[in-house]
Amino acid sequence: MLDKVLIANRGEIALRILRACKELGIKTVAVHSKVDADLKHVKLADQSICIGPNPSPKSYLNIPAIISAMEVTNAVAVHPGYGFLAENADFAEQVENSGFVFIGPTADCIRTMGDKVAAIKAMKASGVPTVPGSDGPLNDDPDTLKAMANRIGYPVIIKAAAGGGGRGMRVVEDEESLVTSITITKTEAEAAFGDGTVYMEKFLQNPRHVEVQVLSDGQGNAIHLGDRDCSLQRRHQKVLEEAPAPGIPEDVRQGVFESCTNACIEIGYRGAGTFEFLYEDGHYYFIEMNTRVQVEHPVSEMITGVDIVKEQLLIAGGEPLSIKQEDIIFRGHSFECRINAEDPVTFLPQPGTITSYHAPGGNGVRVDSHIYNGYRVPPNYDSLIGKIITYGHDRDSALSRMRNALDEMMIDGIKTNIELHQDLVEDVEFKKGGVNIHYLEKKLGL
Repeated sequence: MLDKVLIANRGEIALRILRACKELGIKTVAVHSKVDADLKHVKLADQSICIGPNPSPKSYLNIPAIISAMEVTNAVAVHPGYGFLAENADFAEQVENSGFVFIGPTADCIRTMGDKVAAIKAMKASGVPTVPGSDGPLNDDPDTLKAMANRIGYPVIIKAAAGGGGRGMRVVEDEESLVTSITITKTEAEAAFGDGTVYMEKFLQNPRHVEVQVLSDGQGNAIHLGDRDCSLQRRHQKVLEEAPAPGIPEDVRQGVFESCTNACIEIGYRGAGTFEFLYEDGHYYFIEMNTRVQVEHPVSEMITGVDIVKEQLLIAGGEPLSIKQEDIIFRGHSFECRINAEDPVTFLPQPGTITSYHAPGGNGVRVDSHIYNGYRVPPNYDSLIGKIITYGHDRDSALSRMRNALDEMMIDGIKTNIELHQDLVEDVEFKKGGVNIHYLEKKLGL
């Protein structure tokens, strides 16, 4: 068992990690920027240390400062949460080289999965279904590129190998604009990511975003915790998620689950991870793997009873998986609404002081949040201030509880997107289940 863990993050995920550590009897160290000294987990941790000014590059992205904090507090491991340094292979490598434990996969595994071309190649080799594409980086020969696009079939999408978060991609509708689009995407990728490598894939017209949660101990054991539907997105950012994904045939679903766990074993994956897919016309197409815990992990916990963060901690401490696939029973349905400090119409961030806060409650309601009366939401970081998660014996009951929870939640002093979620849970098409990734933007007129 790990003795002391440093939490290299902030907000709701930092508090989530601290709670899991306390349940396991693990001491905690909270690092924070100057503006985050009053965060809930900072007050509750066994130790806390300021690692720099408010800008992320000088604090939460400052690798030497975080490793120094581990040294002076005698922490033995670091949990990166999500965002910031969670999928930074150099950080994982420096942590391990400094004699500490990185709670996550190896640096080599992060690098492989972070390079979209390498990840697709690895998944193909493991039998995970992928989108028809170039199967590697694109060269500069126009005739080869045109032949490839014709083989795949228009429209195609050009993607940066080092891209992510919806950046570094361009849809091409016809041969006339192909070469120019590739050149532009390469230039943009080089500027944004320091890597101009791009690849080509078939562009799916109206897919859903469905992902599979996995846990693997790096010792030859891997399990899945089912799937999640994350199709309600705005500018490639998830807004509302649910588990399980509605309306997918069980035989199709099980085949993908098996391929994901097999892939984990073959690549020696360690920790929690998520295989992200586009799903269209009864077929899954792998797009990327997130090598960390995700914002939406609670919905998988609600339908399985498995504590994903505790499993991360146990695995990092050298323990094999505490559960087998046959031990997992999927029950009911769960939703998660991301509550952001932002204008519900313009989506502009709304930092400021929360003058009054009341969290919803009741049977099947969970709130993961770090906010409290008098908390000041800073302008320096992501606008996520909490998550409402509901559970029910079926989809309708879980959705009904979400409606009630959204009505109960009160946050005064700043604007939030609660109003948007109240609209979404009453949306006729969403209530049917299975809307595609373009649905929300069309609904919002974007």
